[in-house]
Amino acid sequence: MKITIPGTLPTMNEIIDVCKKHWAKYYDMKTINTYVVKFAAKNLPHMKRINLTIHWYCKDKRQDKDNIMAGTKFILDGLKEAGVIENDGWKQIGDINNRFYVDKENPRIEVEVEEIA
Repeated sequence: MKITIPGTLPTMNEIIDVCKKHWAKYYDMKTINTYVVKFAAKNLPHMKRINLTIHWYCKDKRQDKDNIMAGTKFILDGLKEAGVIENDGWKQIGDINNRFYVDKENPRIEVEVEEIA
């Protein structure tokens, strides 16, 4: 199963910058971005344990890959809030694989969710 998240999620540098300003700013960032993922995942069924392959379609190569992957936090929290997984701990999350591409016309994140035993 696959979900598509339009646009981008905050990078690690953006998360750090907003945290330096005020803790409530991060709370707002997390709430908004978790909701975006939750909305994208609303039609997925509940699963006990999953593997993820995250395809990051970036508008350019200006951000480092490890900086981009910080958005995984919002993806896992959004899947939890959508009821796809009970929690985002070791018991529910198997492997997380990341793939990176450039699509300057249509930046997005495509998340493949595979239920595992």
